[in-house]
Amino acid sequence: MSSSPSPSENPSRRGRRSSTMGGMPLNDMPWWRWRVNVRSALHMLSDPGFHETTWRTGQEGYGDVTDAVYRLVEDTWLDNWSAEKYVGAIFRDSGEASLVDLVVLRVLRIMHQVGADAPVSAFLDHHEWPEAVRAAREAHVRMASADGEDPDVPPHPLDVIRIMTRAA
Repeated sequence: MSSSPSPSENPSRRGRRSSTMGGMPLNDMPWWRWRVNVRSALHMLSDPGFHETTWRTGQEGYGDVTDAVYRLVEDTWLDNWSAEKYVGAIFRDSGEASLVDLVVLRVLRIMHQVGADAPVSAFLDHHEWPEAVRAAREAHVRMASADGEDPDVPPHPLDVIRIMTRAA
């Protein structure tokens, strides 16, 4: 008989859900804080309604497109190497990683064309923006679903993200 630990004894085992905040499992992935930041960025990048009501209007508390891109790549260095490097640490599998890689390539290409300091409208009106949004949506839905969350709830403000990444 195998002596492998049961899921309740092994918190890194897939499917194990530990403490949550806002429904998101906080520590079932080794680098869960980075996962929270990547998911937050993808969530904001993937929601055209959010872009119009929050980013285009300059609503406080959510940052802007550049903030979301930096949250996506800042700690992870996904602007320098593949998300595949983080499978098992931030990403659950190669499928998540490849979807995130596609988002990073698309949003960085736009950022390099318009400039990191460009107004929000330069991003949202860019001819390649819809493809970046579709890629972000696919990655967001996959990661949110894997974490047992509804991908269609509105994005959390940045102060909630900061609280979530300090918790546990």
